[in-house]
Amino acid sequence: MTYLSDRITVDPEQCGGRPCIRGLRIRVTDVLDLFSAGLTAKQILDEMPDLEGEDLKASLQYASRQIDHPVVAA
Repeated sequence: MTYLSDRITVDPEQCGGRPCIRGLRIRVTDVLDLFSAGLTAKQILDEMPDLEGEDLKASLQYASRQIDHPVVAA
């Protein structure tokens, strides 16, 4: 299992190797999808009681880091 932060884990044997929250079967994309659907952090935590507020922040930070890379034009 690879730890990408204190809260985001990647395990090839779990959820097809997609990034998950603390080894749970809750994917980072699940959290991002809920945010994009308009749910607030409180609503997400109510919907998924296994999550903690720091998990939501870690999901957003993980997504930000994944898309923030330099593009080199040839």
